[in-house]
Amino acid sequence: MDYSKLTKEELINRITELEMLNRELLREKEAETRLDFAWTGNLGHWYWNIQTNSVVFNPLKVTTLGYTKEELPQKVTYQFFTDKLHPDDYQNAMDAMLLHMKGKKSVYEVEYRIQAKDGSWKWFYDRGKITQRDGEGKPLFASGIVFDITKKKEQEISLKKKNEKLRKSAETDALTGIRNRRAIMDELESRVLEASINKSPLSIAIFDIDKFKAINDTKGHVVGDKVINEVASIIANTIRGLDSAGRYGGEEFLVILPNTDKTNAAGVAERIRKNVESHDFGEGFKVTISGGVKQFQGEEKTELIDGADKNLYEAKNGGRNKIVV
Repeated sequence: MDYSKLTKEELINRITELEMLNRELLREKEAETRLDFAWTGNLGHWYWNIQTNSVVFNPLKVTTLGYTKEELPQKVTYQFFTDKLHPDDYQNAMDAMLLHMKGKKSVYEVEYRIQAKDGSWKWFYDRGKITQRDGEGKPLFASGIVFDITKKKEQEISLKKKNEKLRKSAETDALTGIRNRRAIMDELESRVLEASINKSPLSIAIFDIDKFKAINDTKGHVVGDKVINEVASIIANTIRGLDSAGRYGGEEFLVILPNTDKTNAAGVAERIRKNVESHDFGEGFKVTISGGVKQFQGEEKTELIDGADKNLYEAKNGGRNKIVV
């Protein structure tokens, strides 16, 4: 329709008609929101006139954020919402819209956090599409629908944390807090495969607390458990971040040393031995450990452990409190 030939009065009447139509469309969409969508959290439709940068939307979109209709500016722009996006989600939301506007994505679809009036964050799922373009393909108008998925996201995050806690519990030795036998063996299997593919050095060390049975017999199992726990702590605090330690058996520990040849592994093992030897386990009580080190040479995991075990027993038979490579 050519509005240039209309009188001022006719233009005012036309604007009034469009505003009435707009209100009616919003009323229908609000009813649609309440009745026709099965998804919970539906906040209704939005319409973005890209040329004028004006957004029309279901009031639920802002009342959910704690704002009243009276608090909204006379003209709500696209930036009214994007300025409230979480910093970690902003670029992702911008990229999703830009890719769709350029025709590289068939729809605009994104999940993001948006800040409510009270400073809290709500999770929204937003989906829309360019509905009008000019003759050169430039976007003119877009419409979409938005959902409040905060509860869903909170449940997902809570479940993820619980699963992570369960996973850690399943992989952790209850007494020492380091990896249990199953977890450290799984780690060794992964490291052996990695070393085989990358042709990188890999070494392991097995430690055993010297005369542990005598400690239990003379000082009791409570002290024995304390010794195991503190030795595990010394080992964990001596190794590097890339290395792994686990409780291999009752008083035995397995340490995995990726990207480490046997010479450097022997140095790590010796530091562990010295740290245990110098540690006061209470009232001047001292404990020592013996260790066996073995570098991976392409053998099976069990053969690698067997080689470290043989070196450990050689250390035991050679007087204890020593490391054999």
